[in-house]
Amino acid sequence: MDTVRIAVVGAGVMGLSTALCISKLVPRCSITVISDKFSPDTTSDVAAGILIPHAYPDTPIHKQKQWFRETFDHLFAVANSAEAGEAGVYLVSGWQIFRSIPTEEVPFWADVVLGFRKMTEAELKKFPEHVFGQAFTTLKCEGTAYLPWLQKRVKESGGLIVTRRIEDLWELHRCFDIVVNCSGLGSRQLAGDLEIVPVRGQVLKVQAPWVKHFIRDGSGLTYVYPGASSVTLGGCRQKGDWNLSPDAEMSRDILSRCCTLEPSLQGAWDIQEKVGLRPFRAGVRLQTELLARDGGRLPVVHHYGHGGGGFSMHWGTALEAARLLSECVQTLRTPASKSKL
Repeated sequence: MDTVRIAVVGAGVMGLSTALCISKLVPRCSITVISDKFSPDTTSDVAAGILIPHAYPDTPIHKQKQWFRETFDHLFAVANSAEAGEAGVYLVSGWQIFRSIPTEEVPFWADVVLGFRKMTEAELKKFPEHVFGQAFTTLKCEGTAYLPWLQKRVKESGGLIVTRRIEDLWELHRCFDIVVNCSGLGSRQLAGDLEIVPVRGQVLKVQAPWVKHFIRDGSGLTYVYPGASSVTLGGCRQKGDWNLSPDAEMSRDILSRCCTLEPSLQGAWDIQEKVGLRPFRAGVRLQTELLARDGGRLPVVHHYGHGGGGFSMHWGTALEAARLLSECVQTLRTPASKSKL
């Protein structure tokens, strides 16, 4: 077996970054990204895309830190390149604020972001309802620019992009040697994983070009993230809710909460509502599975379940998925396994 045929199912930030990592790390393979949805119609396009990690209780802290550092380093390099504008990746500074002293005043990612420090009393005067805060510089990744940029890189590396709805991963076994499942919530059907559930998020994209600093309430429920073309205001976490239609009452509540943090947002205009369903499970699934039917075998690498923390971890977990895939490729190329295929 010379060229190993690889299908990546899903074209959100996980699918495209995994395809690109595979093209860089795994020689002599052909890559096809298959999805029924591409940018700007993915969950990744709705995400604010700011690099502030969410905690994954079932994942060791050192592993989360590795994923975050690898992602930060990758995007920092992009932000410092001539392609930063096209990729929609840039540095942004701001504050994370708390109504009570957090148990962790210095989070595990403090030495990965830039210039992390405790906020001064003078800074906290801006937020009279909050008693503690952290100031730092991190990266922001505009999904609507970053996904097309990733897709372009996949094509440049020889990858194919195919629009197709997959009902069952096994339907790919005739044309592909290995499948990488980056289907997010689609894994309920494609992988039979009922652990993964939607956590509905609703945001407002508004025009407020004077807002330059991000503001994030420590709970993660209220945030103001300035972007290249609009400011993202959020948010909500509604577990088990599949509704993709905006809720007018929720929009009013989001705007009210954000105006409390940044009163000048009362002057924002061109308010657009966006809804996305975060693919939530207790821990990210990074795992190899061997499907077997009717005497045939199909290795599958699963890479999904990042919830609301996908952009913060995507490159680190994509590198890990590529390493798992590399192991599958080595197994396929050994004479003992060839006789079984």
